[in-house]
Amino acid sequence: MTTLHATPIHTAPGSSAPDNLRGLVLMALGFFAFAACDVQAKYLADSFHPAQVVWFRQIGLFLGVVVLIAIKGTHLLRSRLPGIQITRGVTAVISGLCFVLAVRSVPLADAVAVTFIAPFIVTLLSALFLREPVGPRRWAAVAVGFAGMLVVIRPGFGVFDPAIFFVVGAACFFSMRQVLSRSLAGADSVSTTVAYTSITATLLLSLSLPFVWTTPQTLQLWAVIVGLTATAGLGEILVIRALDIAQASVVAPMQYSLIIWSTFYGFVVFGDLPDHWTFVGCAIIVASGLYTLHRERLNARAAKQQAQADTAKAPA
Repeated sequence: MTTLHATPIHTAPGSSAPDNLRGLVLMALGFFAFAACDVQAKYLADSFHPAQVVWFRQIGLFLGVVVLIAIKGTHLLRSRLPGIQITRGVTAVISGLCFVLAVRSVPLADAVAVTFIAPFIVTLLSALFLREPVGPRRWAAVAVGFAGMLVVIRPGFGVFDPAIFFVVGAACFFSMRQVLSRSLAGADSVSTTVAYTSITATLLLSLSLPFVWTTPQTLQLWAVIVGLTATAGLGEILVIRALDIAQASVVAPMQYSLIIWSTFYGFVVFGDLPDHWTFVGCAIIVASGLYTLHRERLNARAAKQQAQADTAKAPA
C-alpha cells in the first residue's frame, strides 16, 4: 500500500535548521518509488497470493534493517514499549494485505484515492483513544473527506466494486499504525520503530509462506519482484530521510502526488483511466486533507508559542 506509508513516524526536530526544499525533493522521489511499487504489486497479484506479494515488498526494507543493525548494533532493538512496537508491525501486515487484495480488481488510481482518507481516520482515532482535542473545523474536514470518498466509490450507481472495502480496511489499519506511532513518540527512536515494524511484519508473513508460496516461473516475474522489493525499500528510505531533514507539515502534502503517478502507471500498464468522478472525489479528499494539515500546523504553532510563554513566566 503506497499512500499509507506517507508519514509513518513524526520525527522530532533536530538541532539544525530544517532543509525543507531538499526534503520536498526526497519526498517527491519517495512517492514516485511507492507508486512504481504499487503498480508492480498489482501486476504480481495475478500470479501470487497476497501474503507472498506483501512479503516480497517487506523483504527489501527488512534487508536494509539487517544491514542497519549490523552497522549500529543490536541496541536499535531496545524498546521501552515493545508491545506497541509489535502491534504496529501487525497493523502493517494487515494494511498491506488489504491493499493487495483490493488492487486485484480495483483500478490503481481509485484505490490510491480512497487511501487518502487515512488522515481523517487518524483524526477520529486520536480523538477517541488519545483524547486529542479536535475542533469543529477539523471535524468538518473529516466529513468532507469521507464525502469525497463516496464520490470516488459511488455505491448504488452501478460502478461500485465490493473490493474497495479492502482499501478502506487498509486505510483503517494504517491509521491505527499512525496512532501507535504517536504513542511511541519520545519513547523510541525512528530507527527502532522502523526495525520493529519491518522485523515483525517479515516474520509474520514468512510464517504463511509454506502454505501460499508459488515459485516464479519466468524471468519477467523475477524482474518485477526485484523491482518491487527495490522500490519499496527505496521509497521508505527516501521518505524517512525527508522527514528527518524537513518539517513534516511542509513535506506531507507531497503524498498527494501519488494520484498523478498511479493514474499514469495504471494507464500505461493496465489501460485503466479513471473517470471524471474519481478525479472530482479525489480533489475533494485532497482539499480536505490539505486543510487538515494546515489546521495541525496552526495548532502546533499555537502550542509552541504557549509553551514558550509558560517558560518565560516560570520563576528563575
